[in-house]
Amino acid sequence: MALPEMKQSATDARLGTLTLPEGGCLSTARHAALSRVQTMGLPTRRDEYWKYTRPDTLVNAELVAAEVFTSDEAPMFDGFDRLKIVFVDGVFDADASDDLSLEGITVERLIDLEAKDIHWATDLYGVLEARGQTPVERPLAALNTAFAADGIAIHVTGKPSKPISFIYKHLDANSDSILHHIVRVDTGAEATILENGPAAARFNNVMEIDVADGGKLHHVRAQGRDHERRAATHVFTRLGAESVYKSFTLTVNGVLTRNEQVIEINGDDAIAHVAGACVGDGEFHHDDTVFITHDALNGESRQVFKKVLRNGATGVFQGKILVKEGAQKTDGYQISQSLLLDDDSQFLAKPELEIYADDVACSHGSTSGAIDEEALFYLRSRGVSASEATDLLTLAFLAEAVDEVEDDAIAEALVNRLEGWLARRR
Repeated sequence: MALPEMKQSATDARLGTLTLPEGGCLSTARHAALSRVQTMGLPTRRDEYWKYTRPDTLVNAELVAAEVFTSDEAPMFDGFDRLKIVFVDGVFDADASDDLSLEGITVERLIDLEAKDIHWATDLYGVLEARGQTPVERPLAALNTAFAADGIAIHVTGKPSKPISFIYKHLDANSDSILHHIVRVDTGAEATILENGPAAARFNNVMEIDVADGGKLHHVRAQGRDHERRAATHVFTRLGAESVYKSFTLTVNGVLTRNEQVIEINGDDAIAHVAGACVGDGEFHHDDTVFITHDALNGESRQVFKKVLRNGATGVFQGKILVKEGAQKTDGYQISQSLLLDDDSQFLAKPELEIYADDVACSHGSTSGAIDEEALFYLRSRGVSASEATDLLTLAFLAEAVDEVEDDAIAEALVNRLEGWLARRR
């Protein structure tokens, strides 16, 4: 079926600005992804899963520049011992990165795989992204698979002694970055991946994660600093039996951010927790879109998303739990809530449950409201200023989401970052 003329023209214009990497073991996956993009077309506001978020600046051939933000504030996770992998405007920086050797993992650049004919990455690169196109099309992810110029392949074979940390630096106001990472976690292995930094003026990032039986992966990222940046991210995850995947995202700046999580629970007794907290001020649009599929027995999933919005900021949550026939004993929980600090901001929510099994415990809820006036009065009556009281209540509101982070030190660092952001905007 032919694409509508406007969508076809926009897709052709964007593809015309990009060069498809050729050769190597990823070439077949890249060409298949390009075919998917050409068939689907890039998203428009008419698409069902984009009706709350304008994708124009994410897909247009012409880039909107983003001024580089400067701050005396230390970068997120700076005080942690970690394996640092640094990208500057989407290009790997070997000098700023650590030596990529660490017990329990192997780390390779995608660009180095292009010279190889056989590699484990061929069983994962583009595979989960392609699976994630059904039943909802995600053309920006397919675009990424086809054209990603750089990225990292991580094979977790044991339990590394420190987290793997992706650090994204933005130095060029006109940078347009496409990165693709793949992660394989072997049976019984466990690792933590950290991500932080603005990355580029426009950032398209995909991570494909395959967690084998009994494996565990913890994923924590902080998006912020440069306010004019725009980003579309996708994380595709497949879980085996008794495996665990837990992901948390903190967002404190950005004109436009769209974060998608697509999770397949394919093994019995697997656990998937996805959470996020964001605080937005003024020209700020933040979209969390989550799709979790239960296709095994006794699976557990949690979605916990909290947004604090003011001065005309917009928050979006689209979350779905799909329980397939035979996925009995599924426990699915979903909550999305917003705290609106004025009458100009808005929160748009679309929670969904689709269940084909009869022995499940699934729930969803979504609320939107203002600061509790009684709690605010209580704090004011005890000498706390109005701005400080509002900040305290805001942090309390976000606590349920931050509590999803298992590592107490990382959770504390996230709270400190939130406190700093709120204090600067009193």
